[in-house]
Amino acid sequence: MCAWARNVGVMLGLILVAAAGMAAERLGLGTVATPEQVAGWDIDVRPDGQGLPPGRGSALEGEDVYLQQCAVCHGEFGEGVGRYPVLVGGEASLATDDPLKTIGSYWPYAPTVFDYIRRTMPFGAAQTLSDDQVYALTAFLLFMNEIVGEDFVADQTSLPAVEMPNRHGFISDERPDVPSGALCMNNCQKAVTVTGWAQRINITPSANVTARAAPNPNEISPGRIAFNPCKACHSLAQGEHKVGPSLYGLFGRQAGSVSDFLNYSSAMQEVGIVWTEATVRAFLKSPSTYIDGTNMPFSGIQSDGQLDDLIAFLKHSTADQ
Repeated sequence: MCAWARNVGVMLGLILVAAAGMAAERLGLGTVATPEQVAGWDIDVRPDGQGLPPGRGSALEGEDVYLQQCAVCHGEFGEGVGRYPVLVGGEASLATDDPLKTIGSYWPYAPTVFDYIRRTMPFGAAQTLSDDQVYALTAFLLFMNEIVGEDFVADQTSLPAVEMPNRHGFISDERPDVPSGALCMNNCQKAVTVTGWAQRINITPSANVTARAAPNPNEISPGRIAFNPCKACHSLAQGEHKVGPSLYGLFGRQAGSVSDFLNYSSAMQEVGIVWTEATVRAFLKSPSTYIDGTNMPFSGIQSDGQLDDLIAFLKHSTADQ
């Protein structure tokens, strides 16, 4: 991007922020966003690398992060588990009858791989990775797709320089985003009057609506928040298995004993423990230490308070209602 275009972009951004503030004050709607609030949302990274934060991460470092945070859904080699997306492979498949869209075959710009991971991953715990970890993950995924070497280090300079295989597979759509009309130059409306707030305007046909019961306080408890990362692999519904088994009826049953779940590790099937509050706590604190050979890649919860919250939530939510 040339300096002129970059400066114009900055000026337009400042104008839009100022305009939003003036609109909020003029119309009496909302509040003016503070610089800190704007900075919290302004995390986009552009295809040319603009917006990349300081930091670095190597492909080798990214392998450890990937195995801990990503492999449970995407597979150890990026092959995808169940119906989770495949991340590796698909070269020269886009023009075939069975295209496989992966980072290596489809993604056009390396900096936007970083952008997507930082915004949305890991599933259920988005934006919990450090910038260095995201750089390392990006480097590792590029390495797995044979786009960079194993000694590659991703940072603000090296990532935009990576040439993706499908970088020429997209075109710019020059059509205007919205229809344009003539600007008002004379006798324009000088004021805006708020004539109503959110209300029925008789567009939607009327229907009998059953009132919902008040939400269970447990549903907004700290334990439910602690369970969010678990939802990627486990359901609380009876018989609804994902990568891991349903947790319905967890307490009181033997480990590895759900008959219609077929993906237990041999270690889980042979350990012979019964899930109680004590054994669940020990397992969640360090899964691989408590059951050597478990398939569960989760690294564990070290906070006793968070463990208390999660176990209380599980005891309530997995019980036979």
